[in-house]
Parts: sequence; C-alpha cells; structure tokens
Amino acid sequence: MSALALILANRGHSVSGSDPRNSHTVERLRTQGVKVFREQSSANIKAICSNVNLPPVVVVSTAIPKSNPELKATKQAQLEIVHRSDLLAALIQAQPSIAVAGSHGKTTTSTLLTTLLATTDQDPTAVIGGVVPYYGSNGHAGQGRLLVAEADESDGSLVKFPASLGVITNLELDHTDHYSNLDELIKTMKEFGQGCRQLLANYDCPILKEHFDATAWWSVKTAVGVDFAALPICLNGNQTIADIYEQGELMGQITLPMPGLHNLSNAMAAIAACRMEGGLSFEQLKQGLADLQPPGRRFDFRGSWKDRQIVDDYAHHPSEVRATLAMARLMVTSGLSPLPCPPKRLLAVFQPHRYSRTHQFLNDFATALGDADAVLLAPVYGAGEQPIQGATSQSLAKAIKAQHPNLPVKVSEDLNQLTLLVQQHSLEGDLVLVMGAGDVNCLWSQLELLSETQRYPSSLAA
Repeated sequence: MSALALILANRGHSVSGSDPRNSHTVERLRTQGVKVFREQSSANIKAICSNVNLPPVVVVSTAIPKSNPELKATKQAQLEIVHRSDLLAALIQAQPSIAVAGSHGKTTTSTLLTTLLATTDQDPTAVIGGVVPYYGSNGHAGQGRLLVAEADESDGSLVKFPASLGVITNLELDHTDHYSNLDELIKTMKEFGQGCRQLLANYDCPILKEHFDATAWWSVKTAVGVDFAALPICLNGNQTIADIYEQGELMGQITLPMPGLHNLSNAMAAIAACRMEGGLSFEQLKQGLADLQPPGRRFDFRGSWKDRQIVDDYAHHPSEVRATLAMARLMVTSGLSPLPCPPKRLLAVFQPHRYSRTHQFLNDFATALGDADAVLLAPVYGAGEQPIQGATSQSLAKAIKAQHPNLPVKVSEDLNQLTLLVQQHSLEGDLVLVMGAGDVNCLWSQLELLSETQRYPSSLAA
C-alpha cells in the first residue's frame, strides 16, 4: 500500500492514509506530500472529503476488516472503493511491465531485478513487498520504460495483472487460509501466467515443470533444455561464483555478492527477465551484479550484541526456513560470511506466522528447524486468525524434539521473555537468526534496551 501511495504522490495525485506507527516509510511518504493520519478513525474520511473538489477514491487491501472505522465511513459516504490489486493492475497495464510471482523468493527476485534495471540506467517504476536497498524504499516512480511489480498470490488477486512478462519463482502449497489445496493454487497461478504476454518460469521446481507451459525456463542445476542457466562453481558463506548459459551457450562467469543456491536462482531469474523484457546485454548486467543486495528483512544484519550477531529474516514457510538456515550453515562451515565475523553456531529464533500455516506445516517446520544448533520459539503470530487447537509453539516444540531429541528447544510466553531467552541461551560467536513475518523483528530493539543487570526468570517454558 505504501509503495502505491508513493508512486501516486510522485505522479501528482493527492494521497492520504493512516498508520499508527511513525516508521521510516511513513516519514518518507510525508516528505512526498502524503497526508498520514496517526489514528484510524471515521473522522479521517470526513476530513479528506472536506478538502477536495471531487470525491476521493478509497483504496483497501484484503487485510482491512469490514469493521475498520474508515472503511465503514467510506461506505456510509458512498465513496468509490478500489482494491489495491485493481490499482496495481491499472499501473501494470499502463506501461510495459514485469510481474514476479511465486511461493518463495518473489520479493528478493523483484528487488534484484529492479536493482539491475536501475544500475543500467533504465530507471524502472517499482512496486515491491520489501525495501529495495538501492532506493531505500519499497516503491519508486521511475521515468523509464518498465514497471516491476511483486505479484502476491496470497488472496488470488494476481490474476488481474496483465504483465508483459510474468515470472514464477516456484510453487508449493501456502496461504491455506485462502487455498484449500495445491490444485487451487496451481489453477490461480496458471490464470496469472496465461494473462501475461510472456512467462518465465523456474525449471528446477517440479510443480512448475509438470503443470506450466512457459515461454522460457531458467535453472541452477542444468543448462540442457532450458533457456537460461546459472551453474555454480563455488558456493560459500560469502558469495556465489557461477557460469551463465543462454540457450546452451556459455555467456561468461558472474560473482554474486550473496550466498545461497536459492539466491543464485533468484538472481538468474532477474538476469533472464532483463534479457527478455529489458533487452540488456550480458555485459551490462554483469557490471550491475556488484550492486545487488537482498531486500529488507531478508537476512538483514541488525547489529552485534555481546559478540552475538543478530540477523532478521522474513522466512515464515518451511521451505524458506530451510533455505535460510542452509545459507547460514554455509557461513559456519566455510568460515566466510558477509557478516562482520563468520559465525560459530546457529541459534534459530522463530515466530510461527498464522495458526492455519502452523497447523498445516507443523512437522515440516520441525524438520526445517533441525538444521539449527538451538531453537527458541515465540508464540504464534495470529495475523487476525482465530487460534486452532494444536497449532501452537508448544506443539511445534514437541514436534521438533520428536524429530531431533538432542536439539535444545525453548518456548517463550511473549516477546519480552523471548529476549531474556536469547540472553540466557545464546553464546559468544552465535549467529542469532530471527525468523518470522510477524513482530518478532522488534527483538533487536529489545536486546538494545535490555539492561545487563536484569535477572533471568527463575523458570522458563519448555
């Protein structure tokens, strides 16, 4: 929503909104002339209507409940209501565009794609789900030919996006609050792909390979039978070196300043999209690779605390947790890391996100977290859902212990106790990897505020 607000304000529209948090994003919007109310109140709608000549259009997302006072006031005033996906669809339709979809990696892929276009003087418009480090924002109103958008599948609205090029990173069941089974998700993603003029897809994903007919494919496992390939020569905790192939022909070698095979796949998708829709040469793209950085909350180094390195990551699906821990493990085993110091041990701090996801993937989460040296669990972040019996962090802890009997696991009652658990159970040289899509990212701030003289609680939940 904030990215759309930023773009509309930059294009001369009068934009207002509300947010109780005074974040960097809110401050950036204010500098662009956006009126941001500190409270969500029906009075905001009245204030907006009193200051304009034409009735305003009110944009909502799926996350806005019917009980929201601004939405209720909007309906009472009989104002036009537009879903954020319809607004994004209008922007996508207005210019050549690349829409990045998929279960995992779409924010990173769209960020890398935007950065490559920006560093090659293409100045794209961008609507991304995370902060693009190159711009310091999740939105950018570019003057160039292309628009890059992250196409979120969580509510099925991405079928509205008629992109010039659609990109699908991978596909597996998620968002079980919206999709009852994998077939429903495949159907939705197929509809998205069919609505795009061209489709670029990941050959390494078995579900995509079986069910989709893409215009072009990329892989990080083979150069045979695919249009684009990045075959790793060196994978360590600091970077990835790979040979790039196009239509089976070796184009050259790249050094990606980001570790992990999943990031190599994301980068290959971005390079392929730039070749297909951006018309950029391999040499142009190779020069831009040095500036690539993951988006905010994707292995985001927050700082060092008592010789522990704190990293924040958005991973909230078993596959994402597995990939993030595998990348961190590379840093431990290789002794190389983009962090100030190579870590000696992995302490995973995980906050399950949504009861429906926790219930669906309880054992998968337990398996994925097994690659850590110790695990601390926060309570489930419900994201507005009602609790489901058995979908708790205590149940997840039992599942972890059943699969990994020797793995230390602790459960906190709240985020305050989680902070104390980190203080008690972390060691010097640890990488404290904080994962989750909820409010667990506040842990770094709490650690900074934590007094060294605070006593540990006498008992801890197990």
